[in-house]
Amino acid sequence: MTETDLVPVFDGHNDTLLRLYQSKDTDVEKLFIEGKSGGHIDLPRAKAGGFAGGMFAIFPPPVEKSRRSAVPLAPSAAEPLPPEVPRNDALSSTIAMASILFRLERAGALTVCRSAGDVRGAMAQGSIAAVFHIEGVEAIDPELTMLDVLHAAGLRSLGIVWSRPNAFGHGVPFRFPSSPDTGPGLTDAGKALVKACNQLKIMIDLSHLNEKGFRDVAALSDAPLVATHSNVHAICGHSRNLTDWQLGAIRESGGMVGLNFATGFLREDGRMNADTSLDIMVRHVDSLLQALGEDGVGLGSDFDGAMIPAVIGDVAGLPKLLDALAARGFGRALIEKIAYRNWLGMLEKTIG
Repeated sequence: MTETDLVPVFDGHNDTLLRLYQSKDTDVEKLFIEGKSGGHIDLPRAKAGGFAGGMFAIFPPPVEKSRRSAVPLAPSAAEPLPPEVPRNDALSSTIAMASILFRLERAGALTVCRSAGDVRGAMAQGSIAAVFHIEGVEAIDPELTMLDVLHAAGLRSLGIVWSRPNAFGHGVPFRFPSSPDTGPGLTDAGKALVKACNQLKIMIDLSHLNEKGFRDVAALSDAPLVATHSNVHAICGHSRNLTDWQLGAIRESGGMVGLNFATGFLREDGRMNADTSLDIMVRHVDSLLQALGEDGVGLGSDFDGAMIPAVIGDVAGLPKLLDALAARGFGRALIEKIAYRNWLGMLEKTIG
């Protein structure tokens, strides 16, 4: 018996809905429940890996390119921002992926959770606890009328941008080496969105947001600062990672960061290379713990949205990371905090 036996994992970010949407399979419920080949998350592998739930992201993909092809294969310090996505295209894909989420719920594959209590209840019943999250809010109009509709449907978490500009702010381009100081801050509509999210109890995700936008959220928001799937810039100098001052601001707010498994945001050389060890992941966790404390660190895998270390492979490999933390000397209580307890506490503070 290992230190991590029976530890469930609540994960800060996955792109499984995008994978199902882009599969063009007419029976995505069967695809997810039966666990056909491909991707990182399905029901059989989730059960095998102790995956108890997480933020299920809806990402409006580029109109002409796939999600994966929008991310450069090799590090570049001059990578441009991907182009904006027209609102009508984003609205169409967002609604389609939301439909997939609710179809999975009707099929009994997961439970859509609108509160921390819902998450705890789903986990207690052995059902995957899915929080409706949007990554890049191009589907929302600057007047925020669609925000009300999506919130009523179950939206409880959103990232204002993906790594591209929209009506609300600017994301960071995929640059390495680079600081996240890559463009202007939030627009007036973006600032209004932050206030509206606070009022509606929608958690704001800072992952993909540039430095000036981050500063704007920190100045405006009355909620803890959260980056659901980001790593440590001092270890991997990618624009997507968090600098020391950003980590300090998150800690000061009582916020939290989820470790991103994407190899290009883990490795010191910034390369997307599946031959990436668990040691570098543990090193990021150690650094996050030093910066944020034991209550400020979780997991944010980016499953189905990134190249992850081959040693983990997919969601069934989650226990390997937890075992690596145990081998480093992390006790059961701390591993449970990182695996799921910290996310549950953060959801209580943000979505209620």
